[in-house]
Amino acid sequence: MKNLFKQKTILPSILLFAVFALLFTACADVTNIDACKTTDPYGFLGGLWHGIIAPVSFFISLFMDDVAMYAINNNGGWYDFGFVLGAGILFGGSSQASKRK
Repeated sequence: MKNLFKQKTILPSILLFAVFALLFTACADVTNIDACKTTDPYGFLGGLWHGIIAPVSFFISLFMDDVAMYAINNNGGWYDFGFVLGAGILFGGSSQASKRK
């Protein structure tokens, strides 16, 4: 690891990448969430459903601007837990990691 940072070409490349990443993220568009607050926020079950349909909604969101895979109007931690749980259910959860070869 010490030899990696002693090379004179690696460190400037990392710094240049970090500067460009900072510049591009500074130009990111901010979504106005006031328009999304017309209904009650999504909770655990909404997050679970959105986690299960995440691959489909991601694919559709590539072609349609009004479709997103994550609800902005949510209640926080319970929605996040449901989303992660739903995505885990869809992709096999931890059973894939515990299989013996």
